[in-house]
Amino acid sequence: MELEDKTIIVTGASSGIGAAAAKLFASEGANVVLGARRGAELEALADSIHQAGGQAVFLAGDVRDEGYAKALVDLAGKAFGGLDGAFNNAGIVGDMQPVSDMAIGNWTDVISVNLTAAFLAAKAQVPAMKARGGGSIVFTSSFVGFSNGGLPGMGAYAASKAGLIGFARSLASDHAAEGIRVNTLLPGGTITPMGGENDPAAQEFIAGLHPMKRMAAAIEIAQAALFLLSHRSSFVTGSPMIADGGVSVRLT
Repeated sequence: MELEDKTIIVTGASSGIGAAAAKLFASEGANVVLGARRGAELEALADSIHQAGGQAVFLAGDVRDEGYAKALVDLAGKAFGGLDGAFNNAGIVGDMQPVSDMAIGNWTDVISVNLTAAFLAAKAQVPAMKARGGGSIVFTSSFVGFSNGGLPGMGAYAASKAGLIGFARSLASDHAAEGIRVNTLLPGGTITPMGGENDPAAQEFIAGLHPMKRMAAAIEIAQAALFLLSHRSSFVTGSPMIADGGVSVRLT
């Protein structure tokens, strides 16, 4: 039980990587605090975790809201006595178009959800983890905006995800001596609703970008997050951990 008796926040938990991670963490003994905008989906996920013998609570809200970030931490304390880790996974792609054609509203939305929300999450989570004597924070970044993983039409997304890596490194430096580890997880193309789950043509194109010639299953990315949240990564902090099927090196 890699996360036995640990309390973990998971945002973006209503589907995709977040839902897979929440189920996996619960199966590994964690008490999970589920966050996303869609309350009905969170309730269904919490019910499935309970039916499997796990522990879960949920709260719907918007990660761009500072009050919501604090409310998730407060819920962790009220339901389970504190907070040990967080998988800050919520994110959006936004409109895919050249920057010269991009509306400022799209830029603002993507940066707000993918980057500013990370700041708000950390601001709420770090004090709670200090009170526990340490913890682990994981942000979902992307191969897009890292190394040679740039893709056309994704300027806002790339900026937000690259920014997450720098933010996490600074945060890791700030809090390493306090026992709080901070890392980013960089998935490749993953079969999720946001990743073309219902679009075979899109899946085929995205799979072809990867040297492994396939996309990841959500559980594969969740397993990487589990490593970063568990004691097995006890000497890992400030790291951009790549789980991208080789797309960032594009050997073939």
